[in-house]
Amino acid sequence: MEKLAMTDADFANLARILRKVDFFAPMTIGQLESVLPYIMLCRYSKGEAVFKQGDAGDAFYIIYEGKVSVSVKKGFFSFAKQVAYLSPGDFFGEMALLSKDARSASVTCEEDSRLFVLLSTDFQSVVLQNPSFAAEVGKIAERRKFMSSHND
Repeated sequence: MEKLAMTDADFANLARILRKVDFFAPMTIGQLESVLPYIMLCRYSKGEAVFKQGDAGDAFYIIYEGKVSVSVKKGFFSFAKQVAYLSPGDFFGEMALLSKDARSASVTCEEDSRLFVLLSTDFQSVVLQNPSFAAEVGKIAERRKFMSSHND
């Protein structure tokens, strides 16, 4: 993973993408502007793990460019099973930010990718400042948790 400098075009694209991410859609322009400075742009190589199942949840990700696969391993001696492929505009990592639980899946880059990253420490400060945002994020995370637990 390599942290990149963000251009004005990257910030403009991030703002446009955030409006389509259901986590951020309920936020006002002012609230979105308070989040933007915390979001980093990082480059990952093909085959590189963004995180592994069981890792501590420390960030939320939005795919800017590229494609990632999501896999889940059910037991110690079982093989990992692909459960999803995500592409630009898709997001992941929100459940661990809210619950502080370990990652419930592994995410690996299927091609060279650029991801927007919001660290949990920054995420928590944004949530504390925006109770309605916190409530919406909680609903989305519960929906995703329910879907992943019924995706066998």
